[in-house]
Amino acid sequence: MQARICDLSNFRAKFRTHSATSLVVACGAAASALAWISLAGAAPQGVTITFEDIAGRAGVEFVLRNSATPARRQIEPMVSGVAIFDYNGDGKPDIYFVNGARQPQLDKPDPTYYNRLYRNNGDGSFTDVTLAAGVRGDGFATGVAAADYDNDGWEDLFIAGVNGNILFRNRGDGTFEDVTARAGLAGPAGVRKPWSVSAGWFDYDNDGRLDLFVVNYCAWDPEKEHACTIGSVRTYCHPKYYDGLPNNLYHNNGDGTFTDVSVRSGIAAHIGKGMAVSFLDFDGDGRLDAFVTNDTVPNYLFRNLGDGKFQEVALESGVAFNNDGRAVSSMGTDARDIDNDGREDLFVAANESETFPLFRNLGKGLFADITSGSGVGRQTRSSTGWSVGIFDFNNDGAKDLFAACGSIDDNVEEFSHRSSRQRNLLLANAGAGRFEDASALAGRDFQKAAWNRGAAFGDLDGDGRVDVVVSRIGERAAVCGTLPPRRTITWRCGCGESAATATVSAPWCTLPALPAASSGIA
Repeated sequence: MQARICDLSNFRAKFRTHSATSLVVACGAAASALAWISLAGAAPQGVTITFEDIAGRAGVEFVLRNSATPARRQIEPMVSGVAIFDYNGDGKPDIYFVNGARQPQLDKPDPTYYNRLYRNNGDGSFTDVTLAAGVRGDGFATGVAAADYDNDGWEDLFIAGVNGNILFRNRGDGTFEDVTARAGLAGPAGVRKPWSVSAGWFDYDNDGRLDLFVVNYCAWDPEKEHACTIGSVRTYCHPKYYDGLPNNLYHNNGDGTFTDVSVRSGIAAHIGKGMAVSFLDFDGDGRLDAFVTNDTVPNYLFRNLGDGKFQEVALESGVAFNNDGRAVSSMGTDARDIDNDGREDLFVAANESETFPLFRNLGKGLFADITSGSGVGRQTRSSTGWSVGIFDFNNDGAKDLFAACGSIDDNVEEFSHRSSRQRNLLLANAGAGRFEDASALAGRDFQKAAWNRGAAFGDLDGDGRVDVVVSRIGERAAVCGTLPPRRTITWRCGCGESAATATVSAPWCTLPALPAASSGIA
C-alpha cells in the first residue's frame, strides 16, 4: 500500500565525531561513488524542463502566513507544508496548504491564517472548498501527510503543528471530520505537546494498514525565547539553544485508532531535532525503513527489524553526516532511485554554504555521499533548501532534483551581501552520475526569488508530466505547471531565486513528501 507524504521542512546542521571504523566505511563508500561516476555511460542528450506559474489564472490565492515578530521566535521560519492528493475521488489531484497562526496565541482568528483546500476543476482552474470541506484547521501548522489510513478508499489528512496535531478523516462526501482524539493521536492531557514539524504514512509491519510516523523538532517555550544577534541585528537562533525531542511512531490498529509504539519500537530512544522523513527499503529485505533528517545534529536511519522494532544505523550506513564528517542543517528529504539501479537513494536539503547532501545507495546497507562528484555540491552551496523532490520532470527516463529555497532569516540583507529571497533549484539529471543546474533554463517564472518553503509534486492537469506546488511566505503560492519538453530542460514556475525544492515544485512547491508526489517541510 502506498502513501502520500507531505513534508515541510526548516532545518540547519550538525556535529559529531567519527570512530576509526566509521571513517573506514566512509572512505570505502566514497571510493565506490567515484568508480560509479567515472565508469557510467555518457550523459544522454538533455530535454528542456520548463515551468509556468499558473496560480493566478488557476484561482489559487493561498498566502503562507508565519506571523513574524521583532522577537524572532523560533517557529516563524519553520512553515509550512503542501499536499497534492485526490480528496473527492474524481481522478484529478487537488491541493492542500497548511498555514501558520497568530502570535502569541497560536490560533487562527481570521481567514488569512486558515489552511486551504483547492479542488481541481479539471479545466486548469481550482476552487477553494476549505470551509465546505471543514479543513481550515487550528493552531500553528507546519507539515501535512495525505493517505487512506482506514482503507475506505478516501484519502485522509494528518497535520503536524507546533501546538496541536490534527487527523482529518475523509467522509467521502466532500467533507472531513476531526478524529484526532478518537483515534488516540491527541496526546496525554495536561502535558505540553511536542513541536511536530512533519509526518509520513507507511506500513511498517506489512499488515495492509498505514501506520503514522511523526517528526518532532525541539522543545520550544514562547515564554523563554532566546535573543540572538549578528552584530546588532536580531536573527533567529541556532538550534543548539534548544533541546531536541524524540519522534513518534503510531501503529494502526485497524479500527480507526492508533497505539503509540514509540518506546516499544525503539524510535523514542533517539533524541534529535527532526525536520522530515522519507521511507525506503534501503537494505532490500522487504520491510520499509525510515530516514529522518535532523537539524545540525546527525541524521537517523531507522532499520526495520521486522519484529516491531527499529535499529538506528545512520552512522554505519553512511548517512548520519556529510562526506566531511559533519552534521548539516538537514531539512527536507526524498528517497528515490536516481540512477535506475533498483535501489533508492537519498537527497537532503540543507543551509547555505553547507551544500545539499546526495547519498547513493550502494546496496548491502551502505550509502556513498556523492554530493561533490555529482556536481550537486557546487550547485547548491549558495542556497538554503526546505522541501525537495526527486522526479523525472522531462520524461527522459532519468530523475531530476528539485528544491524549494529561501533563507532562514528574512533580514539577511541587514547583515550580509546575500539576499534572503532565493530562486528555487532545479538540477537536471545529465546521466553518468552528474546533475546540472537547469534553473536558469526553467522559464521566466522559475527565476522569481521568494521565501519558498513547502513543495508537493503531482500531475495536476493529466498531461503525463510532473508539476510542482510551492508555498511562499508572505505571497501567493506558486503552482508550477510543467510545459511540453524541448530539447533541453526548462521550467516556468513562480518559485524562489537560486534554490530548488524537493517534493514540491508545483507540488506545486511542497511538503515534505508524497508517493505520487514527494516528501517535506513535510
